[in-house]
Amino acid sequence: MERHRHSAPRGIDPACSLSQIFEPLLGTAPLVIGQLGQSLDGRIATRTGHSHYINGAAALTHLHCLRALVDGVLVGAGTVIADDPLLTVRHVPGGQPARIVLDPNGRVPNSARLWNTPGRRIVLQRGTTARPAGVEILPLPGGPGDAIAPSALLALLRTVGIKRLLVEGGATTLSHFLAAGMLDRLHLLIGPLIIGSGLTGLTLPPIDHLDGAIRPVTRAYPLCGGDVIIDCAFPERPE
Repeated sequence: MERHRHSAPRGIDPACSLSQIFEPLLGTAPLVIGQLGQSLDGRIATRTGHSHYINGAAALTHLHCLRALVDGVLVGAGTVIADDPLLTVRHVPGGQPARIVLDPNGRVPNSARLWNTPGRRIVLQRGTTARPAGVEILPLPGGPGDAIAPSALLALLRTVGIKRLLVEGGATTLSHFLAAGMLDRLHLLIGPLIIGSGLTGLTLPPIDHLDGAIRPVTRAYPLCGGDVIIDCAFPERPE
């Protein structure tokens, strides 16, 4: 996490043209971007897991724009089990990314919608769990319970042509990428509500002093409906 540490704070720039948020994401260069929808108080769901919908229609459109700009969309097993997402591009024109699930212990059922819709589908797993026809299986190194380094995941995905990746969720998977310094960009989509309890978003190893906090370069982009995107840019990460 050292590359994210700064002793001097950096403020949020004044609101600017939304088109500018996509300029750093265009092209074919390798890219890892994370996104997280949350409330004003940093919650991603109530205590029962209810999260539909913290963000409005404009934020959903933004998410689909991000999907259309990458080679693959990565989510953890918990997100698929909880939300059963499609992970496709539907609200904007654009190509369809590969849909990638990090499922080391084979928890995601084969009835999940993303396994059973057309398009490229990839699972990162250990063991010999069978998957529906057409799903690519990438074996993860290590044994049960072993930590999975985000850098190793990125290297594995590059071997199958995934160089531009959207880490869409869940909060645990995204937090691991942030803690490892593997994000180039993070888009926090903040909805205009205060939940006051429930599931929190980003969770990183504890620090004792604010000098150890991550301080990205940030810009704010208001959306229709009251949502705000905070675009967080990080220094160059190691390849």
